[in-house]
Amino acid sequence: MSESNGNTAPAASPEKDPADWVTGEEPATGPQKSYLETLARQSDEDVDPDQLTKAEASQKIDDLKN
Repeated sequence: MSESNGNTAPAASPEKDPADWVTGEEPATGPQKSYLETLARQSDEDVDPDQLTKAEASQKIDDLKN
């Protein structure tokens, strides 16, 4: 019988490419739009989150964060 000492980390979930998301073609979510607006202001870039899908918004967030 083995004992668990509680020091095991949970398995990391693999990141899925936004282009492969089942819901990727749905409109961007409210939190995505809000975050995009904040990042766009900080980077002086024009972004219209209302014209982006969930997948596109996720990719744009990654671009603006880098």
